[in-house]
Amino acid sequence: MTSDGPGLWGVTAPPAPDCPPLTGAVRADVAVIGAGYTGLSAALHLARAGADVIVLEAATPGAGGAGRNVGLVNAGLWLMPNDVIARAGPVFGPRLLECLGRAPAEVWQIVTEEAIACEATPRGTLHCAPDAAGVAALRARAAQWQSLGGAVSLLDAPETAARTGSPAFQAALFDPRAGTIQPLAYALGLARAALARGARICGNSPVTDLQETAQGWTVTTPQGQVQARQVILATDTFTSAPRPECAREQVILPYFNFATDPLPPELRAEILPGGEGAWDTRKLLTSFRLDAAGRFIIGSVGQLGALDGAVHRAWAARQMARLFPGLPGVALQTGWWGQIGMTSDALPRMHQPAPGLWSISGYNGRGIAPGTVFGRLLAELCLGRISVDQMPLPVTPSSPAMLRSLRGLTLRGGAAALHLVSGYGAR
Repeated sequence: MTSDGPGLWGVTAPPAPDCPPLTGAVRADVAVIGAGYTGLSAALHLARAGADVIVLEAATPGAGGAGRNVGLVNAGLWLMPNDVIARAGPVFGPRLLECLGRAPAEVWQIVTEEAIACEATPRGTLHCAPDAAGVAALRARAAQWQSLGGAVSLLDAPETAARTGSPAFQAALFDPRAGTIQPLAYALGLARAALARGARICGNSPVTDLQETAQGWTVTTPQGQVQARQVILATDTFTSAPRPECAREQVILPYFNFATDPLPPELRAEILPGGEGAWDTRKLLTSFRLDAAGRFIIGSVGQLGALDGAVHRAWAARQMARLFPGLPGVALQTGWWGQIGMTSDALPRMHQPAPGLWSISGYNGRGIAPGTVFGRLLAELCLGRISVDQMPLPVTPSSPAMLRSLRGLTLRGGAAALHLVSGYGAR
């Protein structure tokens, strides 16, 4: 079974809070467009500070990428730390690394403070190398993080086999800052926490018009209108009318996951016994983890469409058996997919299209922790607690990605072709 929605996460998450559509004309200090991690974190921190905030969501909280991902709460970006500094520059590079290096700790803190039931497991992650090239990459990544004070450690082959339960890897980078989470449950928990602090969240309220006024902004939905002094655009790759710039500057990379039924206790004790989440160093990567009930979850690049869904399911079954010899015969059950927005330099983007209108997007596959932190920072910016030059990203103009649609289709088709013919992954 595959799903166009959040799949397993929709089944195991707590019930969503009631978020009726916006009706009529209302006022707010800040209007937040989008109820993913960034928008909900911004709403929570604004409401904590006593601001009057309203969130407008086209569907329901967590319905986009927030409810469809793997659930890895990672530190930093996909880029090597030195590459972040080289691309972001000597001012923003170190600032961005410091901010995102402590981002998982901020997630764990919010989960604790707001008592969010989301299977939070702050036991680290394992970035696994199946070959010599991967080992070299992990060695460089470990050295760069360690030079910045990151408490990561490189594990050898026997240590990696013991930590993963798989003989397929030559090394792994253990990052104790990171961990796993039930991603939709976390988003819904942020929504409930924001509502409890006085925020308003309106589901099924797509924004159809956004106009600057002398007093701020007028935000229009099919059944209502908001007058707000400031607006946070937090829709990332799901941005549509009336401000599609954030989506247009990103190439869409689809990513799928499949989950088994809960494994028997003897298998659960062998696979990732420490509770970490994991992925490998291959370009067409494989991610794997367990959820709180012991379901094995495996994912990779690709979309579960009518033509390619069966290809990816068959690949996932083969890959699961290759990585974990004890799993052949264990059936994959629920499947789901989401989308990753990739920017040209693999760095997030911060925009201010007009006074009082802010956006941060382009997490390049690292949405949970960065979205949480950047939501807080946008809230502090709107509250006047920090200035724009104190942010970890510069304000830049949006720039459409070249051949965006073609590149997205190529990535989707290429992933399906490689999964159709591949043995273990692809370089």
